[in-house]
Amino acid sequence: MRFMFLLVLCLLPLACSPKVNINFGDGGGRLVEHTVIDDRSRASEKIALIDVRGMLIDARRPGLLGYGPNPVDQFVKALDKARNDGSVRGVVVRITSPGGTVTASDIMHDELRRFREETGKPVIASIGEVGASGGYYLALAADEIYVQPTSITGSIGVIFPTINASKGLGMIGIESRAVKSGPNKDLANPLEPAREAHYALLQTQVDELYARFRGLVIARRPGLKPADIDAATDGRVVTGNAAVGLGLADAEGGVREAYAAAKTSAGIGPARLVKYVDEDARAATTPYSVAPAQTQINLVQVQLGEAGLGGRFGMEASGFYYLWLPEAW
Repeated sequence: MRFMFLLVLCLLPLACSPKVNINFGDGGGRLVEHTVIDDRSRASEKIALIDVRGMLIDARRPGLLGYGPNPVDQFVKALDKARNDGSVRGVVVRITSPGGTVTASDIMHDELRRFREETGKPVIASIGEVGASGGYYLALAADEIYVQPTSITGSIGVIFPTINASKGLGMIGIESRAVKSGPNKDLANPLEPAREAHYALLQTQVDELYARFRGLVIARRPGLKPADIDAATDGRVVTGNAAVGLGLADAEGGVREAYAAAKTSAGIGPARLVKYVDEDARAATTPYSVAPAQTQINLVQVQLGEAGLGGRFGMEASGFYYLWLPEAW
């Protein structure tokens, strides 16, 4: 009854955005490969396709029947599989993500950069429907970035979402008072009146993390003109077509074009594009196959588990994010 009541509330007009992501199962088992493009029957050389979908967070995502896999862990497992397979000559990372936490994005970026540097295998990022903020941060670790002309990317920046309920609580006679060891122990406490000194401290950290992101863009995207840097890194999202024009991406194209670029960079001819999926998932038959661990229903995002219906925006209640918020609802 409690679930049905909460679900009805979320379906009320204007209460939530029209998207549901319901996760089934864990999806964190051994990874197996399935051929999704074969240039020539039984070609021995391979390009590995690694999917990165949804929120980037270093934690197991809640699902309907338990918890799903940790996206960081799954990504590293896929990279290790490609690293240890001598017949894999390059990697295409297919990114469909609005971003996530600063640290998860940074870990995944570092793991991809380390893979590229240690193995010498070329890495091509292929941005799908959305590759924004932390998703774009991850793409910066690749040798080249391909985008669909209609992709949404950019959103270069940092956000620390806050909410303050102290006025509303006061109207119904509820008063909060934290007992703390120092004046800044309860930074952005949502139950007490907002204090500008607290937000000034948080802004300093946001500025530091933003400088890191912006510096990485400048270092990794030499084609970005100095006159365009401020506009390209002010947090706005752009289409794939505009990203190529700005120098944030290298070329327009999808998975097939990224696959061709990986083969060219690896110096190989006919090959197979192999997709890594969980061993319990159904076989991947095309580069766009999605494992059944996540079923999307176009109504309203619902996340179940120990956290009930999840926190604000369907993510952790507080923290620093490389995230495009409209896609996180």
